[in-house]
Amino acid sequence: MSVLASDEDLARFRLAPGFECAATACGLKRNGALDLALVWSTGPASAAGVFTTNRVQAAPVVLDRGTLAGSAARIRAVIANSGCANACTGERGLADARRMAALAAAALDARAEEVLVLSTGVIGAFLDMDKIAGGIEVLRGPAARRAAGDAARAITTTDTRPKIASADAALPGGAVRIAGFAKGAGMIHPQMATMLALVTTDARIEPDRLARALGAAVARSFNRISVDGDMSTNDTVLVLASGVSGMSVGDAEAAAFEAALAEVCASLARQIARDGEGATRLVEIAVTGAASEAQAHQVGDAIACSPLVKTAVHGGDPNWGRILAAAGYSGAEVEPERMRLWFGGPGTELALVERGLPLAFDAARASALLREDPVVVRLDLGLGAAAATVWTCDLSAEYVRVNAEYTT
Repeated sequence: MSVLASDEDLARFRLAPGFECAATACGLKRNGALDLALVWSTGPASAAGVFTTNRVQAAPVVLDRGTLAGSAARIRAVIANSGCANACTGERGLADARRMAALAAAALDARAEEVLVLSTGVIGAFLDMDKIAGGIEVLRGPAARRAAGDAARAITTTDTRPKIASADAALPGGAVRIAGFAKGAGMIHPQMATMLALVTTDARIEPDRLARALGAAVARSFNRISVDGDMSTNDTVLVLASGVSGMSVGDAEAAAFEAALAEVCASLARQIARDGEGATRLVEIAVTGAASEAQAHQVGDAIACSPLVKTAVHGGDPNWGRILAAAGYSGAEVEPERMRLWFGGPGTELALVERGLPLAFDAARASALLREDPVVVRLDLGLGAAAATVWTCDLSAEYVRVNAEYTT
């Protein structure tokens, strides 16, 4: 069963209490699709963010880092556009990002330093600020779309579906809601990927604690996915906490809140991997028996990035040697004679390798397991008790077509 959201899921999707949203088509996308969204808190919200580690960073990334450094306890809104990344645009691009924040702030009677900005699309193009300004005017009025699913759709680019997720955290005083949406389909690879994500919660939580919780969640979700091994310039994950539930997250509540936030981030990450450009199925790579979690992640990442592994999955070809080869060149200190390999999840596992040596196996069944959605691959390194899971997708000819024609 696909992990992607259905139309019914999108229709039912709601942000956490204390947040509202609006979306419109301002003309940045040539096909007239939704391309501008505004999410705002009914009062000052705590906020935190995690950003791309690419040294080439888009103007909104630069702006948001500074905004969070000074205003993380009183963020009011996020304004987001698709159709233009506002990356590699120099001082003009930074000025345009600042103007986006100021226009959104004016629409909400807020201050520019209380607004965060997200952009996604083609790198190296300048924003059409007349269209942005006109779109923000629409967002203030009755013509704007108010469904959270529409806001999620407005930030998509080559995505086939918006990505949405929600969960409740059971705190000692009651439940708080965590709900968010994301985009991403290509240029997906840690740290992080061409992805944007905005997560909301009605919990009351200080910015520093929120930042720690987000960092932990991202480490095991958005930093565990790869579509094509390319890292982008705009990658941003934001989390905003309205506090309207009245329930505070302190030491006693931290574990439950962090677990729910991690659940939401992991769901969004899996949806991004499943919706990779040209993908037909999700691939889950579980590396077990590692000496450390970092080692397991390193091995899983190499396997997830291998075009040979990904094309074998696409064709249902049980050419397992490609998996062991990727583990071997990952840079991790692995011992081939200790490795064991299976296709399939619990109850369907098919053993292919034992102690580094091939086993006799049913090739037809192995091929069928590679055609499931999701595909599950488990590699045990035989070195310890640590584990990590990485998600990727198959690699098809459609991926080449999409990226060969992206700007034309």
